[in-house]
Amino acid sequence: MAGIKSWLRTLIELLEVFFNSSKRAERARTWHQHVVPYEEDWAVRRAGNKRITSKHRKQSTAIRKAKTLAKKYKADVIIHRASGGIRERISYDDEE
Repeated sequence: MAGIKSWLRTLIELLEVFFNSSKRAERARTWHQHVVPYEEDWAVRRAGNKRITSKHRKQSTAIRKAKTLAKKYKADVIIHRASGGIRERISYDDEE
């Protein structure tokens, strides 16, 4: 009986470690929005994503969309130049 209790206790500890580590991995995901040149237009892309979120003819429209998403997820907007370099970073993580 003592062997079964010890085995169950070990199993429970392993499950707790597993579930707690997966929660930490979820928190590591960022919602920062990048405004990037895309083909002949502009796009909004979430940090770490290969796929774009939305495509826009004007950079100003892409910036507006990125700001909306960043406010929703309390993240940053990173605006890139046509050459690819970073032009500006706007943070919405402290706003209510």
